[in-house]
Amino acid sequence: MYFKIFIAFFILQRLSELFIARRNEKWLLSRGAIQHGQSHYPFMIALHTLFIISIIVEYVFRVAPQIDWLFLVLFILVLSFKFWALSSLGKYWNTKIYRIPGVYPVKKGPYKVLKHPNYMEVVCEIAIIPLVFHLYYTAIIFSVLNSIMLAVRIRTENEVWAAK
Repeated sequence: MYFKIFIAFFILQRLSELFIARRNEKWLLSRGAIQHGQSHYPFMIALHTLFIISIIVEYVFRVAPQIDWLFLVLFILVLSFKFWALSSLGKYWNTKIYRIPGVYPVKKGPYKVLKHPNYMEVVCEIAIIPLVFHLYYTAIIFSVLNSIMLAVRIRTENEVWAAK
C-alpha cells in the first residue's frame, strides 16, 4: 500500500511539474524567449519516463520490498530543496532551456551559491527515490544514465548563459 501511495504521489508531482513548465513556457515565449537544446529534450523525457516505469517493474519483481523510512525522509528533504530551487526561479523555471535575450540568470535562493541547484537535486532524487523501496538496480542504472544526460544538459545550459 505504501508503494501505491508513493508512486501515485511521485507521478502526480511529475505531471504537475510538466503543467507548470507548460504554463511558464507560454510566459517565456510571450517575452521573446528562445529555446535551446531541443535535440536532447526527447531523450530527457524518455529517461524520466523510463525511470518511473523501472521503479514500478523492479518493485513488482522484488516482491513488494518494505519501505525504508530513512530514505523516505531524505526524499522529503530533497523535495523541499527542489521546491525552494523552483520557487526561486519562479516563471523562469522550465523543463526546457529558454533564455530571454538580455535577461541574466536568477541569483536568489540556492542560486546565490550554486550554479545548478536543480540539477543537484535531480541527481539526489534519481538515487534516493528507488532506495525508498530498496530498488537498487533502478537507482544505479538511472543514476548513470542521468549523469550522462546532465553532462549534455549542463554543457548546453552553460553555453546558452555564456553567450551575451
